[in-house]
Amino acid sequence: MKRVGAHVSAAGGVETAPGRASEIKARAFALFTKNQKQWQTKPLSVDQIESFQQNCQKYHFEPEVILPHDGYLINLGNPDRVGLEKSRGAFLDEMRRCEQLGLKMLNFHPGSHKQMIPEKECLDLIAESINIALNATEDVMAVIENTAGMGGQVGSRFEDLAYLIGKVADQKRVGVCLDTCHAFVAGYDLRTKKTYQAVMAEFDKVVGFRFLKGMHLNDSKGKLGSKLDRHASLGQGELGLEPFRLIMNDPRLEEIPLILETIDETLWPQEIELLYSFAEK
Repeated sequence: MKRVGAHVSAAGGVETAPGRASEIKARAFALFTKNQKQWQTKPLSVDQIESFQQNCQKYHFEPEVILPHDGYLINLGNPDRVGLEKSRGAFLDEMRRCEQLGLKMLNFHPGSHKQMIPEKECLDLIAESINIALNATEDVMAVIENTAGMGGQVGSRFEDLAYLIGKVADQKRVGVCLDTCHAFVAGYDLRTKKTYQAVMAEFDKVVGFRFLKGMHLNDSKGKLGSKLDRHASLGQGELGLEPFRLIMNDPRLEEIPLILETIDETLWPQEIELLYSFAEK
C-alpha cells in the first residue's frame, strides 16, 4: 500500500497532528515536534505524549508512517564549533522527543559548510554528529534528506548520502528521505519514465533502496540543476505530474511515508486524492 500524507501543523500541541492528518485522508504524516524556528522550547508533557499516542491509535497511524522533521536552525556540519555544539544539542533533544512520543524516525537536512570548510570535512562533522545522537538514544533512526545544494548545503548528491551512511556506526539506525524537488534542482531528472528509471537505478546503485525510509513529494519552481529550493504544488512546477504517477506505481515505494510539502495546504486533500488516482488498480 502507498502511504501518502502531508507535513501537517502541530499548532496547539503535537497531539493535534494525527487528527489534522486524518482530516485530509492521509495514510502517513510529518510534523515538527517543537517550534522549528527556535532553539529552545518547552519539554513535552506527560499529557501531550499520552494524547499524541492515543490519537495515533484512534486515527490508525503506526510509528512507521510518521516522519517527524527537525528544526530549521540545526546545522550538523557547522564549521563554527559553538554553532556545531548548539546544533548537536538541539538535534539530540529532537531525537529524545521522538523517543518520548514513540516515534521511530527523525528526518533532517544534513547541513552546510557555509563556504568555510571543504565539503568532505563538513560531511565528516555531520557523520560524527549523527553518531553522537545515536549513541545517546535507543532506537530512533536518523533519516537524512537530500538537499537542493543551495549555498553551502551538502547532501545534494547521492554520493554524499552514501558517504554519510558509510560513516554511521549503526547501519540499522540510518536512512534516507528523498525529496523530489531537491533531487530535480540538484540535477536528477525525474520527468519521464526513462529518466525516472535511470535516477532510481542510480540511487539504488549508490545508496541502496534498503535505506529509503520516506519521500517528500513536491513539484519545483526551480529548473533542472538550478539548485533553487522552491517547492510548488503538484503539476504547477517544472516537474509536472508524470514523476508522481511513476512514484505511485513504483512497487519499491510501498509502506513508506510519502509526504507532501507543497506550498498550498488547502490543496492537500485534492493532491492526495490525485496521487491515489494514479495508482494502478
